Amino acid sequence: MAKGLIWATAEDLARNRGRVLSLYRQILRSINSPKLPLTFAARLAKKAEVRAIFLLASEEKSLHNIEDLIDTAEYSLSLLRKGEIPKYIQ
Repeated sequence: MAKGLIWATAEDLARNRGRVLSLYRQILRSINSPKLPLTFAARLAKKAEVRAIFLLASEEKSLHNIEDLIDTAEYSLSLLRKGEIPKYIQ
């Protein structure tokens, strides 16, 4: 259970760190899958997109937003494992 009610405490952030890093690495590895119909340049672009999302998300302090970001990463990973490319709304 989270210690903070709305904003993440240092303990909350430390608890999620391993989970987030694991998701980040799994997503980057999944982008290299031969199941995905991507060229080398497209793979690099997708990896850069993932890095940018995780970099911006690393500054998030709201507990609800952190959980939403983790849920989105897990969903994206499930799509990548099926050989589908997740579409991000911009």
